[in-house]
Amino acid sequence: MIHTKKRFIIIDSNALIHRAYHALPPLKTKKGETVNVVYGFLLIFLKTIKDFNPDFIAAAFDLPSPTFRHKEYQEYKIKRPKMPEEFYNQIPKIKEFLKNFNVPIFEKESFEADDIIGTITHLASREDKSIETIILTSDLDMLQLIDENTFVCAMKKGLKDIIIYDKESVEKKFQLSPSQLIDFKALKGDHSDNISGVTGIGEKTSIQLIKDFGSLENLYKTIEERNEESQKIKPKIKETLLKHKEQAFFSKMLVKIRKDANIDFNLDKCRWKGYNYNKKNIIEMLKNFEFYSLINKLP
Repeated sequence: MIHTKKRFIIIDSNALIHRAYHALPPLKTKKGETVNVVYGFLLIFLKTIKDFNPDFIAAAFDLPSPTFRHKEYQEYKIKRPKMPEEFYNQIPKIKEFLKNFNVPIFEKESFEADDIIGTITHLASREDKSIETIILTSDLDMLQLIDENTFVCAMKKGLKDIIIYDKESVEKKFQLSPSQLIDFKALKGDHSDNISGVTGIGEKTSIQLIKDFGSLENLYKTIEERNEESQKIKPKIKETLLKHKEQAFFSKMLVKIRKDANIDFNLDKCRWKGYNYNKKNIIEMLKNFEFYSLINKLP
């Protein structure tokens, strides 16, 4: 990517917080306060600013209350283990740092951070067509949001190993376009979120069906109209798809990232003002947390 456009970094905060928690050993201050998540998050944050030199920046967070997905499907994400208190206790500290860096925080009842990010990318591009958006995450669900002006900077493992996805790299990896990943997951399901997809349809079959028919809607239309194209599908697969049609479309609703969260978004308020904007407070906070090595990373 050549930086010719205005660049907007959107931080998938909860994904980064989880990555930091699992990547770093427990780190405590002299007072006995656990701060490994805060430290890891700031390491990623400072590296991102240095590497991408953004014009705009924002952070999206999940709220602890149930989302519209949980209300529609009580089993949503039910298999995920609950994190310990020392994990949750560090989130307000991260928000405090972000406020001092003048990074606006977006969160909304009933929506996940994914939907907030989807909404921000939509609103930002509507407000300024010349914006290039980079979503910083460790969650590949975000790949469905990629288009000509939206990229995903994903952490593969640890805190330093990253890969940048654009449309071409998604197509190379999955043989599908970014938007088709929604239909692919609707068929295959998503074990990590406890989304079933279509029982008995695996990854290879899901990819092939979406490649052949373009979308879930077109796949079912072809089967139900029994036209010539539907002869491509093996009878057993056809039977499975028809049996689980409702499940397929319900799964699609769950995996699709929304772009209509009712948030108070103003692009200008997301303008990155640089480290000098509130440097004294930032250094004071870093000292309080005993993050002396991070002070040296502030230019």
